[in-house]
Amino acid sequence: MIFNKIHILIFTVFIMVLTACKKPVKNTIDMYSIIPYPQNLEIKDGRFSLNKETKFVISKNLEALKTSSTVFRDFVKKQTGFNLNIDTTLHVKTNYIAVAIDSSMHAEEAYSLSVKNKTIHIAGGSRKGIFNGLQSLRHLLNIDHFKAGQVFNQIDVPNVDIIDAPRYAWRGIMIDESRHFFGKEKIKQLLDLMSLQKLNKFHWHLTDEPGWRIEIKKYPKLTSIGAKGTFSDPDAEAQFYTQEDIKEVIAFASQRNIEVIPEIDMPGHASAAVNAYPELSGGGSEKHPHFTFHPARTSTYLFLTNVLKEVVQLFPSKYIHIGADEVSFGNEQWRTDKEVALLMKKEQLKTLKDVETYFINRIRDSILAMKKEVIGWDEIIEHNMNPEKTVAMWWRHDKPDVLKKGLKNNYKMILCPRKPLYFDFVQDSSHNVGRRWDGFCPIDAIYTFPDSLNINGLNDSKVLGIQANLWTEHIDTKKRFDFMLYPRISALAEAAWTKKNSKSFENFEERLKKMIKVYQQENIYYFDHFSPENTQEPGRILKPNWAKKFSTYKN
Repeated sequence: MIFNKIHILIFTVFIMVLTACKKPVKNTIDMYSIIPYPQNLEIKDGRFSLNKETKFVISKNLEALKTSSTVFRDFVKKQTGFNLNIDTTLHVKTNYIAVAIDSSMHAEEAYSLSVKNKTIHIAGGSRKGIFNGLQSLRHLLNIDHFKAGQVFNQIDVPNVDIIDAPRYAWRGIMIDESRHFFGKEKIKQLLDLMSLQKLNKFHWHLTDEPGWRIEIKKYPKLTSIGAKGTFSDPDAEAQFYTQEDIKEVIAFASQRNIEVIPEIDMPGHASAAVNAYPELSGGGSEKHPHFTFHPARTSTYLFLTNVLKEVVQLFPSKYIHIGADEVSFGNEQWRTDKEVALLMKKEQLKTLKDVETYFINRIRDSILAMKKEVIGWDEIIEHNMNPEKTVAMWWRHDKPDVLKKGLKNNYKMILCPRKPLYFDFVQDSSHNVGRRWDGFCPIDAIYTFPDSLNINGLNDSKVLGIQANLWTEHIDTKKRFDFMLYPRISALAEAAWTKKNSKSFENFEERLKKMIKVYQQENIYYFDHFSPENTQEPGRILKPNWAKKFSTYKN
């Protein structure tokens, strides 16, 4: 009898110990390492266990929500082997992820995410909101950095309630592929990592002085001749995107809630185009030969309209970016051009700036006729154009009055000043390659933007959002491409999404440690913000050599 009592006592103690071991693990920041940080996040007790039996429940808007969930479901299958099969019968009572559009959410990218012990519910203002909610859920899964091929029985997701919406509608990155070309696989990798962090605009700088990078079927010389060479190597073979490549990238981006905005630079930065078609040249300068399209020739506008027609057919974006910057770098020959003089007399244009305005307005009218809106760099504000359906990108950080003028004159504005949002600027005092000017662009300066500006109107509806720009004069390898982008795009994502009162750089740094594991899994050569000495700065200062190609002909 005593022996049995002892056994009972031992068994009871064992059960108590076992029960204690099953208590919920203490919540850590790693479990909630969502970037960008949500507007409202409430931590709850308990876990949801994702496993091979988990269903994905959709009741309405079937095709739209299937499309919105594809990236998430594919990711889970790749990482865990779990098939999140779609169920539309509504008979599933437990162990499911349910998504639905909530018409009461007025912001199309807003979402709510509720994780409970047996269910996960995501509602969105549109399919875009659903996508954003699923990306937050992906962060909570905490599986991005697990070893490839690892076998899972289940993945525990911490219980949480999130209500979230973006601060800005425009959360973008621009990549310059005229100066150096990186190819669609590198761009698709960037798009995937952008979407994970809810960046939603990809501005594709496809034409400039060194090279023309988009196939235009009506003008094959743009790629057979204009695509030859890079900023540093005039003899590089032709590199460009075929129209099929463009379609592939756009489809990939669209699936990830990213709008792709093409830039066809004009009237300056036209050297690659006029290298292919010299009769279009409006001249240039010694440093920038054949820099402009000719502003007084009907053939110029016919050519550009035909180019833009093909661009519009390729890109579903509501915007076409026309550059319209730095024209003065190479328009000095307009002063002595007889055709320009006749144009000025006919149209009563007094200055070369007026000629530039004439050109831009004529192109703008063509784009509006194609049912698109025009984007230009902030010089476009100086032309006192009609701001309707015109967007200006403020890039000259040393000219805040240009931003103020744009806001005052009702232009829709995108903020992308050199400091701190030019990612070709160095990011650490120890770095030697890249721009510095009157400072550089460290990750903390990106994070605190745009509140660091102290300019009224930044929350006005006319401010569409913010964007980082990567110019590639000194970026000629994929390794350096990575080094300059990552992890700064994580700070950009939170700066663009999260409101000021929800931001904490110290908290962000803790969450960034998890995102860095994602970059590691993607074999990204990122800059180690926490230990700069751990990542050697790749690359070298490159000398411009593209203008050599112009020695073969005269204007």
